[in-house]
Amino acid sequence: MKPIAFQPGGYAFLPGVFQYSAGVAALPGFELRRVTFRNPPPLRDGCRRVEEIITAAGRPMTSFCACELRSPGQFSEAAFTAFNKAYVEILDGWDLIADGTNPVARSNVCPEYSPPAEPAIYAFSYAVPADAATVPTFIIAGSGEVPEGETNYRDHIVSPGDFSPAGMRSKVRFVRREMERRLAGFGLAWRDVTASQAYSIRDFHDCLADELIAAGAANHGLIWHYCRPPIIGLDFEMDCRGVLRELVV
Repeated sequence: MKPIAFQPGGYAFLPGVFQYSAGVAALPGFELRRVTFRNPPPLRDGCRRVEEIITAAGRPMTSFCACELRSPGQFSEAAFTAFNKAYVEILDGWDLIADGTNPVARSNVCPEYSPPAEPAIYAFSYAVPADAATVPTFIIAGSGEVPEGETNYRDHIVSPGDFSPAGMRSKVRFVRREMERRLAGFGLAWRDVTASQAYSIRDFHDCLADELIAAGAANHGLIWHYCRPPIIGLDFEMDCRGVLRELVV
């Protein structure tokens, strides 16, 4: 997995699937900045707010490089495909899609309590000019316990329906290793991460110490969101990032 430079945005991306890339990292002379919405707006309204914030910063919409979504509940595979097509149309309108390639990283999870009535934007990131000597800034997209790019999800889920300590360990291990693979694609490792996020409603405490903390995946702690991954049948997801500046609006 090698990153591809997306010059109009000021960042590089790891190729993924049509709905998102596996991760993004700032090109020399840029850094990635993350913005969290205190009250996540519905997707369409959120996109307008994203446009306002990025435009006010003097940046083009091609600098939009990652987003974190919240959805009302888990999708069937068909519903997820339909949602992703509508989502990619938004990105296409921002000139982010070229020859069917999507450079934007993404996480999309489902809060177990107080879910939004419709998909909403929780946070997003964009590239801004910066001193070329700054440390790397990056966003690694969310991944659940299933390989990307297969013909379907259901036949490839790790330990499907197994929430025992052994089952959850295998899920957590798969996802952690996928995070490491994506980090390595940029020449990065856990030492470069400033925040790690986990998404699950299942108990994974049995393997928290050795599979995540001892591995270095929680050097700055672990943010646990009581959310499900977006696809029915998935039960554990992670993403991570390394940024210098975060803003809450």
